[in-house]
Order: sequence, then structure tokens, then C-alpha cells
Amino acid sequence: MHDPTVHHPGPGHRPPSAGWPAPPAAVLWGVLAVAILFGGWGLWRALAGGGDVHARLSASEQANEELQARLDEMQQNVATLTRSDQISRDANRDLQGALAEREEEIAGLRADVAFYERLVGATSQRRGLTVHALRMAPQNGNAWEFQTTLTQNLNRGAVSSGRLSLAIEGTLDGKREELVWSDLRQGDDADGAPFSFKYFQQIKGDVFLPDGFAPVRVTVKLQPRSGSPITESFNWSEVTGNGPQGGVPSAEAD
Repeated sequence: MHDPTVHHPGPGHRPPSAGWPAPPAAVLWGVLAVAILFGGWGLWRALAGGGDVHARLSASEQANEELQARLDEMQQNVATLTRSDQISRDANRDLQGALAEREEEIAGLRADVAFYERLVGATSQRRGLTVHALRMAPQNGNAWEFQTTLTQNLNRGAVSSGRLSLAIEGTLDGKREELVWSDLRQGDDADGAPFSFKYFQQIKGDVFLPDGFAPVRVTVKLQPRSGSPITESFNWSEVTGNGPQGGVPSAEAD
């Protein structure tokens, strides 16, 4: 039996499961054109972006050069400051050395002033020609330098003159020996070293001891131009000890 409610499709009707009809060729070409346009736009952006990278690279290189130049300048400044600091240190060291020398000189001058005050002061003891101090200092080989200070304040303004000589007692090869001026000297002043002054005078010279000689005592002999000779003896350990002995002044005066 035929059911009138059932619909039978006609021969030209396509069922839904068969899909959409194929797009025409014009649509495909349009899609391809749009793709090409987007690709060109992306390529242009890429090229434009590459230009920005080159610009940034150039700027970075320039900034690096500026930083390197600044670093070189700072290193030069550091080298200059270091050199200036070294110069300052050297100058400071030299100044400290000069100050130490001045202090030593001032101390010597003060000692000299005290010596002068004792010598010519109103309350100083009146004494004639005398040996105020004697120092012996070793030199090269068997040589010794002597430094003696002669004074007088008994006759103020009067000139004391004459000759000075030394004699040294000691032992040689286990025997007592005394070396006189002619034995100690290698010069022509056989009569002694001359002196002439009003208040004081410092006399220096060299003497020479033989090998193996052990000195014990040294005697200073003063032979004035007129009058009797004057002698004064000192222990060897006394005249060769450390520190100033007898307030020896640093310069001659008359």
C-alpha cells in the first residue's frame, strides 16, 4: 500500500551528506592573490626591521667606542694620579729627611751655645790653655781620625798659638809600647799641628797605628809659642765611645 505522508525526492535533488559544491577558479585565484599580498607585506616588514637592526648595531658600536675612549681617559687619569701620588710621597720623604737634618743641626747649635756660655759666660771658670775634648774615630785600615777642641778664657782677647801633638800608649806583641807623634804621622809636620785662637779652636787630623797594636791611653801635648808645655791624657775607651764627648763644637772660632 502506498503511504501518502512519505516524501520521495526527485531525481535532481542531492542529499546533504554530499557536501558543498567545488569553488570556482576565480575564488582560488583571489585567495592566492591575498596570500601573495600578505607575504609581500611580511617581507617588507622584515626588510624594514633589518634596517632598524643595522641602525641599532651602528649606534651600539658608536656607544662602545665612546665608552672605550672614556675608559682610556680614566686609565690615563689613574696613571697621572698614581704618578702624582708617588711624587708627593717622594717629596714628603725628602721633606722629612730635611726636617730631621735641621733638627739635628739645631740640636748641635744648642750644644754649641751651651758650650760658648760655659766658655765665655760671666760665671764661667777662668782657665788658661787647655784641652777641652778629644775624639778618635776609625778610618780605613789602621788610620784613625782625631778631633780635639782647645779652649782658653783666662786672657780674653789674647791669642793662644803653638803646636799640638799626640802620643798613644798600648801594647804590641805583649809588650808595653808608646807611639809618639813622629810614629803616628806620615806627613812632614814632625813638630805637631799648629793652632792659633782667642777662645777656642777645633783641630782635626789622622794618625796611623801599626798592625797588632792595642791602644790604651792617648795623650795630647800642647806646646805654646811661649810658656811650658801642657799635657792631658784620656783613656782610649773614653775617646772612642759612642756619643759626643766633652761638648765638642762643630766649627772653629777664635
